[in-house]
Amino acid sequence: QVQLVESGGGLVQAGGSLRLSCAASGRTFSKYGMGWFRQGPGKEREFVAAISWSDSSTKYADSVKGRFTISRDNAENTMYLQMNNLKPEDTAVYYCAADRLGRLSRWRLTYDYWGQGTQVTVSS
Repeated sequence: QVQLVESGGGLVQAGGSLRLSCAASGRTFSKYGMGWFRQGPGKEREFVAAISWSDSSTKYADSVKGRFTISRDNAENTMYLQMNNLKPEDTAVYYCAADRLGRLSRWRLTYDYWGQGTQVTVSS
């Protein structure tokens, strides 16, 4: 079993930056594929970014490519999402997720474990 706890959300002006963290419990964190998803008001949960366990390959949604960077520190059991040049349309609750098979995936159903989410609000 893995427990995921997100932090780092908040209110920021357009053009600003935030760094989200996802702290994971469990000794096998390094074997999990990890991802970030978000859910805006009245919208479905959507893929943001993912990182594999094996070689830290990454994948991004087109809407955040070039602005967001996903990374992980296996020694600290933590994953990060650096978000730069934030836009009002990035406003959402951001969730981290873990795939016990270690895959690099943009599909929600791939992931076995989810955090409770952290709110990001970008004002114009």
